[in-house]
Amino acid sequence: MNDRTIVHLQGINIEQAGQRVLSEVNLNITKGEFVYLIGKTGSGKSSLLKTLYGALPPAGGQGQVAGFELQALNRRTIPGLRRRLGVVFQDFNLLSDRTVEGNLRFVLEATDWKKEQEMQERMAEVLSEVGLSGSAGKRPHQLSGGEQQRVVIARALLNRPEIIIADEPTGNLDPETSDDILLLLRRLADEQDTAVLFATHDYRILEHFPARIVRCINGRLIDDEGVSL
Repeated sequence: MNDRTIVHLQGINIEQAGQRVLSEVNLNITKGEFVYLIGKTGSGKSSLLKTLYGALPPAGGQGQVAGFELQALNRRTIPGLRRRLGVVFQDFNLLSDRTVEGNLRFVLEATDWKKEQEMQERMAEVLSEVGLSGSAGKRPHQLSGGEQQRVVIARALLNRPEIIIADEPTGNLDPETSDDILLLLRRLADEQDTAVLFATHDYRILEHFPARIVRCINGRLIDDEGVSL
């Protein structure tokens, strides 16, 4: 492990409802790295992601994410971890009664931003980064699915995360829009040195845009070390 390591898991066991889901998980992800996470439904992908963002404590082993020890997380320290992560889900989970700016502001205020000018500048920055500079005043229903997912990514970027954890972020999108979202996340990894762990069922994406692959299979995590399908 070095100072560019964002995720370091060693011998981690993951359980859901008392059942072992993944055993002896070893995983290292460094700053700026783009990694696919694949596996069948029920193979443990979402459980692994929940462990990384502090929603599911490990049942054994050692793990660090963005400098936080997973075994030592508690209600007081989990918010600190999550400020250093960006999480993007398949379901957009945007607040329908607020504008795009209102959705972003909600996160900033919840993570202790206080100064209005700084909040305005940061919201403008992230909307520019995802190609939505003119959409701050729109409500989610006025946006396409791809645009809504860009808002979700903008929201995830607000606190300058060290890693973006993306759980099936293109699952509800058509192929062309899926490619746009994928390329956006890969550009962010390259330009901002942000690691991205991208869980997907879409093997078409893996074939067209190869990168390192880790697989959940038979209760284990297998690292393909950059071998494309």
